[in-house]
Amino acid sequence: MADEMVLRAQKFVNQVYGSKIGMTVTEDGRTSWNTMYALTRALQYELGISPLSDTFGSTTLSTLKSKYPKLNASTMPSADFCRIIQSALYCKGYDGGGIDGLYSDRVASSVATLKANMGVDSAFSGSSLEPKVFKGLLNMDAYVTVNNGSDAIRGIQQWMNGRYVNRQDFFIVPCDGHHSRDVAKSLLYAIQYELGMADGTANGVFGPGTQSGLKNHPVAVGTTGTWPLLFTAAMILNKRTVPFGNFTGDVKAGVEAFQSFAGLTVTGVGDFRTWASLLVSYGDQSRKGEACDGVTKITPARAQALKDAGYKYVGRYLYNPSTTSLPEKEIQPGELDTIKQYGLRCLPIYQTWARSVDYYSVAQGATDCMNASYKAEQHGFKPGTRIYFAVDYDAVDEEVTSYVLPYFRSIRDQMDRMGSQFKIGIYGPRNVCSRVSAAGYADTSFVSDMSSGFSGNLGYTLPDNWAFDQIVTKSVGSGGGAIEIDNNIASGRDTGQGDFRPAPAQKLDIGFSLSYRDALTDEATGYMASIGRGEGPTNIYTRKQCLETILSLDDVITSTARRYGMRKALIQTSAFWEFCHYGREDVNKDGGVALYYTGVLPDWAKDLPGVEAAQDSSTGIGQVQGRVGILAWNNSIRAGLADGTILDPTDVRPRPDADRYKMWIRLLQDNAFNVRTVALVQIWCADGKQGDVEETPQRRPALDYTDGEIYEVLRRYQGFGGQAESDAKLRMPLYAIFEKYNRIIREA
Repeated sequence: MADEMVLRAQKFVNQVYGSKIGMTVTEDGRTSWNTMYALTRALQYELGISPLSDTFGSTTLSTLKSKYPKLNASTMPSADFCRIIQSALYCKGYDGGGIDGLYSDRVASSVATLKANMGVDSAFSGSSLEPKVFKGLLNMDAYVTVNNGSDAIRGIQQWMNGRYVNRQDFFIVPCDGHHSRDVAKSLLYAIQYELGMADGTANGVFGPGTQSGLKNHPVAVGTTGTWPLLFTAAMILNKRTVPFGNFTGDVKAGVEAFQSFAGLTVTGVGDFRTWASLLVSYGDQSRKGEACDGVTKITPARAQALKDAGYKYVGRYLYNPSTTSLPEKEIQPGELDTIKQYGLRCLPIYQTWARSVDYYSVAQGATDCMNASYKAEQHGFKPGTRIYFAVDYDAVDEEVTSYVLPYFRSIRDQMDRMGSQFKIGIYGPRNVCSRVSAAGYADTSFVSDMSSGFSGNLGYTLPDNWAFDQIVTKSVGSGGGAIEIDNNIASGRDTGQGDFRPAPAQKLDIGFSLSYRDALTDEATGYMASIGRGEGPTNIYTRKQCLETILSLDDVITSTARRYGMRKALIQTSAFWEFCHYGREDVNKDGGVALYYTGVLPDWAKDLPGVEAAQDSSTGIGQVQGRVGILAWNNSIRAGLADGTILDPTDVRPRPDADRYKMWIRLLQDNAFNVRTVALVQIWCADGKQGDVEETPQRRPALDYTDGEIYEVLRRYQGFGGQAESDAKLRMPLYAIFEKYNRIIREA
């Protein structure tokens, strides 16, 4: 909502200074950084500083200190100078008087209130405006709680401001009740000051001097004074519910909980490692991790070196698009066998570039999900493996909202569409991991905490679901076993994979190339016409439309075929054939099933003639009955081939929660689920069709299926009898057409 006085402030700075400071601001009555930049430039102009800058830096501060150490009614140099202060007060939410150039009682009262909100009213008593307060006035920081800020954090912010504001390099931090990078760095300054570091030496960096000093300042139950204040401040900023003050029993309990969460030895004492984990994202980098990751092949000698060093989990990359850079980044042939042989476990990471915001998009998410899944299958990772998708740059919060979250939502949606064969994790800074996980797009986090200066790490807490905490790069082993790794702390939430599928003797199918679409369409539709199965008066879709639908589901079909080690042509053939035969009579039967279970006709069936209630029908692209779908899914779930809930195929209660209807309606409405079910029906057929008219089990669909096995599964999919046998013979050439193009693409 526009504010009339902010609008007047904007008009003032534009009219008086616009031509002098090289910028104007939008006159919309809304406080913004541009408005604050303009007021900062106006101040610099009045101080005689050149060149002008958006930043209230050291030159502005030192000049202001030397000329006007205290601004008030008696020291104000000019009316416009005062109007800058009044305008800034209004932009900050305080009464600035009438923007009339007078440092009135109203202005003085607002300045006094501002200093009290900042917590510096003891250090800077009275109603004069001091340079550091002026600096805090000309930014977008809040000095009252906003957006559900914490009163406890605000109290810490005010305490630090009041205690340290007169130190050279300590500047007033926001008092908004939220942790931030500025607050985190200011806490380090406070610690350095208490360690006795002089102005100019203290730098807000967790360096050797700070680390050495903290090792001499453990805090425990009974410790009083400034050090437990600093320690409990660090705890509260890390979202730990402890009282701000002396080290009490309640603080000890909070410390124990934090140590357990962060993977530290639980002592209940504020020792150096606990200090370090509270103050900087990487914590104590001398900690020994159980996990590592790197871009170097794990050879037997390196595997032994890692094992001797106490490592259990190894992060390796699924893919490297470069053929020259980091030649061993992608998992190498035989490497997973070595990892398994030496008792290690592997966690797969997917990253191509992912180092700038322009990489992330919905389309890229879908592409990366498919490529990562295909690569995971190629390397031998089993279903249920968690893949960590990378955000390997300092994504600011607005980029997370606009780019990273949609990217991960796309990964999640694509993985769901393909049957959720793999779990999704995220690699990245703390804030990115936390936000993506909170949105439900990743279930564990691999945190890039080595980059302590990232805006997404500094001022943010370790994600609740952290699995691996990357803290330092180091070298392990010697000679042929020497290897450089990133050392990671493991929480136990993810233990990677220790067993892998052997590489298939034949190549797995890959995604369809649209360059072959027209040729495949001509050949497949032409074949259907040649055998008298072209469009008829009862058909709903043309043969071309049916094929286009199958190709639109190529990602699902490809993923399903790769998951079960079968040829995608087998799925394509049954799905295309059945969809070509979907006609008006089938729609009528589908309407009857909906009527039976819900008691009403769905909108799409209201105009159909003679709809009669029925318990089941062959439905969807693959023309699968609800009963058959349940039997097929139950078969695969029991065999460990699929995840899901066992359903009762005999549950045909005339109500929407009946198991038969739950399966049937999903087969009707979810094309991706339907074509995945086609593959499971084919597996069930090969297993002998348990629960139906059973047949002799045969080998499950495989990459090297013989013509006889292909024919038998195609026949069993349709059923028994002469019609099923003759149609299966007609489908064999169709299978050959699909396989012809699939083979060309996978062998290219």
